[in-house]
Amino acid sequence: MTHDRTHDNRPHGFGFGTQIRKSPYFDATVRWGAQGFSVYNHMYIPRDFGDPVQNFWNLVNDAILCDVAVERQVEITGPDAAAFVQTLTPRDLSAMAVGQCKYVLITNADGGIINDPVLLRLAENHFWISLADSDVLLWAQGVAVHAGLDVEIVEPDVSPLQLQGPKSGSVMEQLFGPGIHDLKYYWLREVESDGIPLVVSRTGWSSELGYELYLRDGSRGDELWETIMAAGTPLGLKPGHTSSIRRIEGGMLSYHADADITTNPYELGLERLVNLDIEADFIGKEALRRIRDEGVNRRQVGLVIDGEPLAGPNTSFWPVHHDGAAVGKVTSAIHSPRLDQNIALAMVAVAHVGLGAEVDVATDIGIRRATVVERPFFDPRKSLATTASGSGR
Repeated sequence: MTHDRTHDNRPHGFGFGTQIRKSPYFDATVRWGAQGFSVYNHMYIPRDFGDPVQNFWNLVNDAILCDVAVERQVEITGPDAAAFVQTLTPRDLSAMAVGQCKYVLITNADGGIINDPVLLRLAENHFWISLADSDVLLWAQGVAVHAGLDVEIVEPDVSPLQLQGPKSGSVMEQLFGPGIHDLKYYWLREVESDGIPLVVSRTGWSSELGYELYLRDGSRGDELWETIMAAGTPLGLKPGHTSSIRRIEGGMLSYHADADITTNPYELGLERLVNLDIEADFIGKEALRRIRDEGVNRRQVGLVIDGEPLAGPNTSFWPVHHDGAAVGKVTSAIHSPRLDQNIALAMVAVAHVGLGAEVDVATDIGIRRATVVERPFFDPRKSLATTASGSGR
């Protein structure tokens, strides 16, 4: 959706109706050049600040600030909070410390992925689930009804921003002092900025060095945005949006595109996030054990697609064929200017997942040959994101 004052006299020209929620940063992003929005978790998210390739270079060379308040939080508190959270995910949380974050999968009874959020542990019995695009608040509240556990599950007044890129650490130092560099990858800290209450974490959806700043008072969103931009602009900080180019380079999932409720962790190569030996009877445990034992029929792969640079990301699933037979689909595709390649994530039949295998992709502009390659496509050890401190992921 883009702004066209010629045909729309409403403020900003952005209007899905009152059922779509605006973030505390909405007006600030418009002031700073947001030209288009999409909807994620029933909220507006800025998706256009101009040239997406320039946004990519701003991210990988300097730093960008992104409104990701759409990463709505599910807050779980109460005496049984830890036990309840473990019922939601197959990842073993027994060693998760207060102040730590974990990338987790939330699975249903069939082993299908409902969400792939970041879990934050703020206190012994206080967790946030920082969501991808699905209604986990409703799921968690429903699970709690008959769980027999003493928990409270709500959506708190919390709105994250992402500050990402190699200069993000310098911007954070301007805001919080040099001690912020001690914050380890996938850990969090409670801080203030001019009295604005925040939780900051060394996390993000970019595979670059980065931080997320969780605002705990939505009335101060405009003030926080301007404070960060004032501190960061002299260092090269730009307003921006999450980069499809960079997240596909990093092999990062986009829920509803690369995974959904019919996708299981083994198809995605995420078995490291499944621990079937823990005592906890998490949802989907038996199904995931069966899937592990029987194997899967398809797997996610990386593809390099031949031909001219793609004009933009795919907006539909592109069929993948081998010798004329359908063998899968491309879920996310983009041209990487850094790699000078068309790169894609695809789900294909296991007979065609070997490195070097060749398939045909039915793109919007015709059939193109593609080759299976390793993913992620760039910085496979995540050295850019983890540099300067230890890993906790």
